[in-house]
Amino acid sequence: MAAENLKWWQKTIIYQIYPKSFQDTTGSGTGDLNGITDHLDYLKKLGVGAIWLTPIYPSPQVDNGYDISDYTAIDPAYGTMKDFENLVAESKKRGIKIVMDLVYNHSSDKHKWFLESKKNRTNSKADWYIWRDAKSDGTPPTNWRGIFGGSAWTWCEERQQYYLHTFAKEQPDLNWENPEVRQALYDAANFWLDKGVGGFRIDAIVYIKKPAEFKDGKPDLDGLFSVHDAYANTNGILDFLHEFKEKVFVGHEIFTVGEANSVKPEDLNKWVGNDGVFDMLFEFSHVNIMFAKGEAWHYPENWKLTDLKRVLTESQKATAQNGWYPIYFENHDKPRSVNNFFEEGADKVKAAKALGTILLTMRGTPFIFEGQELGCTNVAWDSIEKYNDISSHGQYQLMLQEGLTVSQAMKFVQRFSRDNARTPMQWNNKKNAGFSTGAPWLPVNENYKTVNAEIEEKNADSVLAWYRKLSKFRADNKELISGDYELLLADSEEIFAFSRSLNGKTFITAVNFTSQNVNLPPDFSNKKIVLDSESDADKNFLKPFEARIYSAK
Repeated sequence: MAAENLKWWQKTIIYQIYPKSFQDTTGSGTGDLNGITDHLDYLKKLGVGAIWLTPIYPSPQVDNGYDISDYTAIDPAYGTMKDFENLVAESKKRGIKIVMDLVYNHSSDKHKWFLESKKNRTNSKADWYIWRDAKSDGTPPTNWRGIFGGSAWTWCEERQQYYLHTFAKEQPDLNWENPEVRQALYDAANFWLDKGVGGFRIDAIVYIKKPAEFKDGKPDLDGLFSVHDAYANTNGILDFLHEFKEKVFVGHEIFTVGEANSVKPEDLNKWVGNDGVFDMLFEFSHVNIMFAKGEAWHYPENWKLTDLKRVLTESQKATAQNGWYPIYFENHDKPRSVNNFFEEGADKVKAAKALGTILLTMRGTPFIFEGQELGCTNVAWDSIEKYNDISSHGQYQLMLQEGLTVSQAMKFVQRFSRDNARTPMQWNNKKNAGFSTGAPWLPVNENYKTVNAEIEEKNADSVLAWYRKLSKFRADNKELISGDYELLLADSEEIFAFSRSLNGKTFITAVNFTSQNVNLPPDFSNKKIVLDSESDADKNFLKPFEARIYSAK
């Protein structure tokens, strides 16, 4: 596809902001909308064309905003609707669009819809959520386990029934079978389109369609059966989503990206592209490569570089002719990428540059998560009480139930907790990394004095400088926007290499994933090096974690 025929969102970079952790302008300890507005020039310099905001709606914050109590308002912790309108306006001046996060599988249990629904079995919202009677022995309707652990069912005294929640008990699932529910959600999305937003990321969308029959599944060691296996991507879900597309997406110059951790590459054409429902689809095969079942629970397994290259290449092939690929290695639900994809003792600066090189030269739209461009790393707090993430607490308790020691459970939490990505943005080496003058809602990573935007702005060899260089290089070379992708050195367990070609011109990316020097094939020595993360590169080999881009014909 020629670059001139691509849409705006295919040619830019998307930056994901976790508003709670980006910049606090009031001293409350919680980031806010005005803090984002204050840093728009920083994002513009990075080449960002759209900002994806995780939920900023009113919420009890049981799941950090993914439990929404009002779909058409701003949580006072983040500011006002006027602040939001100002953010949209100021972003537009810089050629940046705002993308909202839609959480439509479930609401908060404090939402007025649920408060009405739970009153009795005959009210106007009685079937807006998913209610079932107990089994004859009084136990939950099925043995399903929620994503955050424990039963996916919670008892309601008022109705004398259980309600279903894929996630926490404070996040009851909406009943998509009810057309009134669907229309209410479409109306909310259109409200934000009227505010001038440039697109939507749709959360946990694979769970909205429930099976026709609710029945027990084969229990795991805790006696429960995962809801992911019970109804993720159930037949009929695409009917709902095509209606969603027709009622909201069609006719607007926006992009949509769905979160879908159960859609296989061979099924992508049903979800994205001309016949699909979304413009892009976040899949999880590469970021969950260490989990055999595809869920970030426990029991991580060893993986090989060839595994990572294979799953990424499968997705590239699946979207080569139809659809578009959202490239990402980090988000608010995953640990920091330098910890997730590199060995424990890896040089984190070099590793961050290496992964950034793949991110910004692969085919698709790159998504950068806040702080990734600085090379931010995981934290390692010594007690579960110090972690805020509800998922981490659920995983920790399940591991203890299954006989793991406290030390083993904590090691897993430290490695995979979602809090790793949610620590406050590291702006400078002053108090609280310049994030807030008050007490931050989550502790700042202790390495903020050496890993922060202010220091990296002044260092031409920093991760930030490398990201900016890559961003400009991508924008200046249409081969990296619309060129064909081809995996090279497919069997190498040390080097991730691929080419991007268009109209006879080719760029080759080569990245060393190891802590050792790795020899390059002889034919690489004849190619012209145009960018290299090492200043004293040797044409015959790659240094540890070295990233290189060649120009070739």
